[in-house]
Amino acid sequence: MDMIPLKVSARDNAFKAKVLRKSNQVPCVVYGNEVKNMSLQCGYNDLFRVYLKAGESTLVDLDFGGKNVPVLFHAVQFDPISDRITHVDFYAVDMKKEIEASVPVHFEGEAFAVKDLGAILVTPQDHVTVKCLPAHLPHFLSVSLEPLKAFHDSLTVADIIVPENVVILLDTGVVIATVQEPRKEEVVEVAPVEGAVEAVEGEGGEAKEGEEGGEEGEEKKSAS
Repeated sequence: MDMIPLKVSARDNAFKAKVLRKSNQVPCVVYGNEVKNMSLQCGYNDLFRVYLKAGESTLVDLDFGGKNVPVLFHAVQFDPISDRITHVDFYAVDMKKEIEASVPVHFEGEAFAVKDLGAILVTPQDHVTVKCLPAHLPHFLSVSLEPLKAFHDSLTVADIIVPENVVILLDTGVVIATVQEPRKEEVVEVAPVEGAVEAVEGEGGEAKEGEEGGEEGEEKKSAS
């Protein structure tokens, strides 16, 4: 399995993380597999490029000071406003020991129910946890959407194409995708309020009677 190379350097703890980020460097740490915790730093552009390729399911060949260590992106922190990477934890792996890692599921093809029936595709499980040797760790796992032909059809973990030497640590019956009927727009009918029309007519009638009464009073005054 080819690993993605990434060069890092030892971090000078005299500089605060905020100062490093302003100079386009990202503070990192590496640990695991009997590797002593080490504070590192890496150029933002290189780190971002490697993270896009590797994600959290592809080995990275971490090069610092001439020493190469196979690692995985273990935890990545992002700035909530700029969405830039602000800190990374790398986990060093033993190539001879099995590891557990979260691997993305790629849904391939097009569901007949979506294409011809207008169904809505729902994917409640787009990652699965696998167990294998680091060298066998897949970048992603594939599953075809073509079997979804009618409303409420589903795909489960059992439908995922799994390479040899890789085990998915989920029950085979767990649903990873399903198609649902599109929601119909509800037309809300506004019912007339009982007595509303009568009240309006009643108000008009009272006013009319009042006017007539007023005219009669005027005539009586003139006659007197």
